[in-house]
Amino acid sequence: MTPTRQTSWDPVLLVSQIISMQTLHYLTLSVLIPPLLAVFAEPSSLTYEGGAANVGMIMDWREMASRPTVRGMQGEERWSSYYGAWSGGKQVGSGWDGRWDGRGDPIRGWVIAACWMIASSADIYYLYTLIRRPRFMLDFALTLVFNHLVLTTYYSASIPTSLFFWLVMFTGSAWTVIMAEQLCVKREMTEGLGVSAPRDEADEMELGGLLRRD
Repeated sequence: MTPTRQTSWDPVLLVSQIISMQTLHYLTLSVLIPPLLAVFAEPSSLTYEGGAANVGMIMDWREMASRPTVRGMQGEERWSSYYGAWSGGKQVGSGWDGRWDGRGDPIRGWVIAACWMIASSADIYYLYTLIRRPRFMLDFALTLVFNHLVLTTYYSASIPTSLFFWLVMFTGSAWTVIMAEQLCVKREMTEGLGVSAPRDEADEMELGGLLRRD
């Protein structure tokens, strides 16, 4: 008779796994986004948005949607309405020395979206290593996206309304869940076969002994 494996709900473990996944995801983004934006993004608009290392490049959904986050003064003309940009309490741009007209940079949005997809690919390994159970892959992947939606809504003070942003979120989550589940199922099948092999041999030996007695 095979012993039944009992699993108990451990809230401390669950919360620590959620925090670990969220932290690793943002850590991956923080390694990828700044250097790639510094290379590919348009410099003047990037400066007015706080620079490549600005936390808003990760936390503000408008950056992925290529929408400007710097607001002009009401009633001013387009070229004279942007008096400056601030990041971390420091002024990172003033006037229009860089000739920025307030438009978003589409390249910046594509770079951030590509980094999100790479981070979603890294999440496959994180889930495979930390979570391990195939039936939990969907839960943790959706929890990660839900937490990001809450944080980005709070950070930008607006609900994401970009179709491109939602498409990236859905595609990244689907890719992570499908690949992580397949890898975990494959591992469980391999481990199951490895464990059951000695038992089969033992059953055959026991059966052979009974036949010899008869």
